[in-house]
Amino acid sequence: FEPTERDGRLFGRGAADDKAGVMAHVAAVLAHDGKPPVTVTAFIEGEEETGSENLPAFLEAHRDALQADVIVLADSTNWRVGQPSLTVSLRGLVDCTVEVRTLGHSVHSGFVGGVFPDALTVLSRLLATLHDEEGSVAVEGLLAEEADPLDLTEEELREQAAAVPGLRAVGEGSLTSRLWTRPAISVLGIDAPRVQEASNTLVPAARAKISLRLAPGQDPQAAMEALTRHLEERVEWGAQVAVTPGAIAYPARIRAAGPAYDAVRRAFREAWGTEPVDIGAGGTIPFVQAFMEALPDAAILVTGVEDPDTRAHGTDESLHLEDFERVCVAEALLLRELAT
Repeated sequence: FEPTERDGRLFGRGAADDKAGVMAHVAAVLAHDGKPPVTVTAFIEGEEETGSENLPAFLEAHRDALQADVIVLADSTNWRVGQPSLTVSLRGLVDCTVEVRTLGHSVHSGFVGGVFPDALTVLSRLLATLHDEEGSVAVEGLLAEEADPLDLTEEELREQAAAVPGLRAVGEGSLTSRLWTRPAISVLGIDAPRVQEASNTLVPAARAKISLRLAPGQDPQAAMEALTRHLEERVEWGAQVAVTPGAIAYPARIRAAGPAYDAVRRAFREAWGTEPVDIGAGGTIPFVQAFMEALPDAAILVTGVEDPDTRAHGTDESLHLEDFERVCVAEALLLRELAT
């Protein structure tokens, strides 16, 4: 958590996500000596990483105080260092915990091994059904669509992700559609004995946490039902299976056209000296949909301070300081543009 500057980047947990996003708003107001040319309401919400559960009720209760023509949400990323972006779509999210049980208690592997399966083997085979042979999501009934491929290459993405040599890219469609507008399933964790503590017994029960990213337009509840149905129907050999639903977050799609969007693109061009790019986001920002529903007449501008090497949520998260300066200047210019 101690900020450290190195090679033009500021390293520290939360440096970009979201401390710099908050400070971009502060900087934009300070750039106008604390008297911006339009009325500004600053709203800082602290539950985004846990799904913003209380935000919809808060927005409903304080709708009048939060009325606005334009809402700037600085929680996204830019296309590259030196290349500003406006995020116009976000994937949604559902997750769950699946537990498989084969035995009432541990049993010596030499006693019934070869007759009854252990829970880890059954769980592993169940998790393997979530993708087809090409690595595409195999859960039926989920939405998927294509996205503008832009100029992203597999080599660039491989470098950003630090993919190990020889690792194949999975799925189908353009890289951007696989990142932004198609579902993606990841296994986030497994509860099972650690290798160094494993005994020569059949594991009676094992659990895994599964995360499903949703394409824009997908109803999260329908996706959760589809995932649950898939798991319940495909567990093998008569093992017991229990699926416990977890988080739900809605995807979002923004029609980025109109005077406010023209204004932010002009501000980007002036601050960055280059043309901005409309992008999607593979991650989820739950409060975007909440603001869209609470304030339907407002233009939603999803901006951000991150770049492909920010590594948000990691121990080596960092903020590109030159880009951060551009972000602050752009938002200050946006206030000027909106005033005219």
